[in-house]
Amino acid sequence: MDATGRHITPGIIDEHSHLAISSGVNEGSHSSTAEVRIGDVVDPDDVGIYRALAGGVTTAQLLHGSANPIGGQAQVIKFRWGLGSEQLKFTEAPPSIKFALGENVKQSNWGDDNTVRYPQTRMGVETFMKDRFLAAREYGKAWKAYDAQPKKVRERTVPPRRDLQLEALLEILESKRFIHSHSYVQSEILMLMRLAEELGFRVQNFTHILEGYKVAPEMAKHGATASSFADWWAYKFEVYDAIPQSPCLMQKHGVVTSINSDSAEMMRRLNQEAGKSVMYCGMDEVAALKMVTINPAIQLKVDGRTGSLKRGKDADFVIWNGHPLSMYSMPEQTWVDGTPYFTLERDAELRSLINVEREALIQKILDSGAKDEDSKKGRNDRKMWHCDDVEDVWHATNAH
Repeated sequence: MDATGRHITPGIIDEHSHLAISSGVNEGSHSSTAEVRIGDVVDPDDVGIYRALAGGVTTAQLLHGSANPIGGQAQVIKFRWGLGSEQLKFTEAPPSIKFALGENVKQSNWGDDNTVRYPQTRMGVETFMKDRFLAAREYGKAWKAYDAQPKKVRERTVPPRRDLQLEALLEILESKRFIHSHSYVQSEILMLMRLAEELGFRVQNFTHILEGYKVAPEMAKHGATASSFADWWAYKFEVYDAIPQSPCLMQKHGVVTSINSDSAEMMRRLNQEAGKSVMYCGMDEVAALKMVTINPAIQLKVDGRTGSLKRGKDADFVIWNGHPLSMYSMPEQTWVDGTPYFTLERDAELRSLINVEREALIQKILDSGAKDEDSKKGRNDRKMWHCDDVEDVWHATNAH
């Protein structure tokens, strides 16, 4: 394969995505839904996967939304387009979970009809999380005591009631599951780190984080990483203090920093989002590229398998027709596990085949004399999910 004059980079990794999730992205019925699993609802047919491959993305973490302080269990996937939901799962990635802080979880932006679910304040969020963790600790002690009994005694003893929610939280306390927390305000970032230290674990990653520049030294000391937007600000009250230099400042203080999308559309140009830090604060180009390759791999604890071009790692890489941080460049080929899942040449062939099939189908409809309303039956209009979506479009449109 002749790549003369081309740029080759590791595959882009998105720490925060809601792509390829069937139906809704939030379970907002309770303030803790640690028992629900994104891995159960991965949609391998979401065309966004193919579009992301066309943007050089090879891996993403699919996160639960931010409707509650303690959200659902996340799922890391590789973009093996065309395979089934189980084959997409990046099985080497350790378990993770979505937590959330701020306006969304205390429901200050949910309208007047959502004012009764506890907690309704930022202080209440801290108290609720601590209560749940203490309950999980007692749950673990109860099972440990039960398992420590002699077999004959255990056979005559009623075991503790199994609680899937507390099991997930116990895994956090035992550093077997890792928190990726939706966050904005510095006070809450500090709160969650202090709570974690009090309980004996560490927060793996603060995602969305836009006030991280204010507490970067504390984050570095704690061992937390940061995944930020490149230049979003002022879209709600708790984001007013966001600045585009934040990724640079966090990097400067030793925080492993990445740029995430939270958007199936933005994911296709994460290379450009990383390049913005070169413009805003003169970040080194290699350091900027790391924010969408090896740094998110470190945050997801898969850097031993992907995120850089190194012998022995998975062959996840992109061939670009120009500088990978340039808005004028595009991937010519995107490879996952040594397999080309996207090439411009193959894409052109598929487009041609699709156009032929489309024309044939249109002609068939015209020849059948079908009415316009008949052609709309059975449609499944997919939606690009975001953190704060609390609707279930699929069931709403297909209930009949």
